[in-house]
Amino acid sequence: MLPSTLLAQGWSTASFERGYVLEGQASDHLDPQRGCDPDVIGRLDHQAQLMPPPGGWPGSPQAVLVANVFAGEVMIAHGQRVTCGLMSDARTRDSRFRSSVGQVVVPAAGNLEPIVVAWQSPIRPEWIPTIMLGGPSPLQQQDTARLLVRAACMAVTLALALSALLGWMASRDRMFLLYTASCVVFFIWQALITGLFGYPYPWLPVGDWAVQWQAATSLMTTALMLAGLWWLCGGLRLLPGSGKVVGRLLQLVLLLSLGAMLLPEAAFSMFAIAPQVLMTLGAVLVVGMALLAQLRGMRDGLLGWLGLAPFLVLVAGELLGARWLVLYRIEALQLVATWLLLITAFAFNRRLGLLREQRDQMQRLADTDGLTGLPNRRVGLQRLGLLIGQAGDRGLLSVGFVDVDHFKAINDTYGHDVGDKVLVEVARVMSESVRSDDVVRMGGEEFLVMLPGVDLAGAQARMQQIGEQLAHIQLRSTAPGLLVTASIGVAQYHPGDVDMTALLRRADQAMYAAKQQGRNQVFAA
Repeated sequence: MLPSTLLAQGWSTASFERGYVLEGQASDHLDPQRGCDPDVIGRLDHQAQLMPPPGGWPGSPQAVLVANVFAGEVMIAHGQRVTCGLMSDARTRDSRFRSSVGQVVVPAAGNLEPIVVAWQSPIRPEWIPTIMLGGPSPLQQQDTARLLVRAACMAVTLALALSALLGWMASRDRMFLLYTASCVVFFIWQALITGLFGYPYPWLPVGDWAVQWQAATSLMTTALMLAGLWWLCGGLRLLPGSGKVVGRLLQLVLLLSLGAMLLPEAAFSMFAIAPQVLMTLGAVLVVGMALLAQLRGMRDGLLGWLGLAPFLVLVAGELLGARWLVLYRIEALQLVATWLLLITAFAFNRRLGLLREQRDQMQRLADTDGLTGLPNRRVGLQRLGLLIGQAGDRGLLSVGFVDVDHFKAINDTYGHDVGDKVLVEVARVMSESVRSDDVVRMGGEEFLVMLPGVDLAGAQARMQQIGEQLAHIQLRSTAPGLLVTASIGVAQYHPGDVDMTALLRRADQAMYAAKQQGRNQVFAA
């Protein structure tokens, strides 16, 4: 049934022949005009009357928008037209307005009756709504701009959460997992304060507890922002023991937030001021830490100030009762929180880069001989096993086992410093003669040279050249007159060899034969 529907509707080209595509059909659906029952009107204890200009209303459509209402019903009334809407459920609002509760009324020309707006008491007395009056088109544009900012902040927060989750999967660093959880809390908080959790219909199961959830998540996000700023400003580096204290405080705030959700709505006027108190006190501590980090020349200081600057502007605006904060409180809160999350994400990505560098450095140290810079025995044998697998039945793989002659005597006569320089020079000569990955320090004064694609005769000639080059090593400043030679055993891989042990044994035996023959020569197995 589904494929036939797609063929008939989705893939049909019949309508293309007319030069356009028609989507949808005529509808008799009416936008919701939700009335206000007496119980709702009884809870609306704040009211504003929008008076007409002198001479009465001009007779043109008037749009009324009520923004920054965090919870509860909003009523807009003029004459016999009375509508109510909830930010928590977009289905109850005029579909032309998405970031606010709005309505369009058309008072008769010369009408002197005011437009009445009523709402419930806000969670905090200073969190007053913003009422906008004007033409439908300009206010709809403002409403759309608010919606874009709110939705963009939520989208960025969600993207940061996913990015941090991938960072945790790559590094298994617990900090990335904590950051992911923090982003989720910020996302839920933004959905609650913007009302987007009710668009296009309620998708967060908060029910009638929206006010409690808003207050609880506001306290959580304030605590998380302060913890992030403390970390950005270098608090954990300057006071290493503060990490546990911050963790315990975050746990306490989480418990208080969840416990406060059980309080009746009437008791939230006291609890709702907790985020502001915490924000003010925390800002003082964080600023002090940022100043201390700056005085000590820590790089954390600059990053901390970048995250702290908009936070301080928000705190100052709150304390001074700034008009712009009253008008755009929700957007300001979102932008400050999102900016902090971005700065923290940058710091986490830098942390991930440092972790990768440390991991790569540790890997190099584990794979490399510290003196000569050559691959060590473990890595060399892995490389040899890979080359044996590639050699196959043709067996075109040879190795040279190199032992520096009289190395103990060099150490005893000239000292271990000269001995180390001899080993470094031997490694340099061989690395310049073949690929550096094919030269391995097996331990002490012994080296292994791998020659893929070379038969026994070719390997013997190549190692003879290396032996002659070793004899030209000179250490005039530290060991004048020192002659460096080596005994070299060469062996070729046989397809019948069970593993690399037989090949290495033949090369080792050939090397000892070269020593027995008088040293400073190449002997083939």
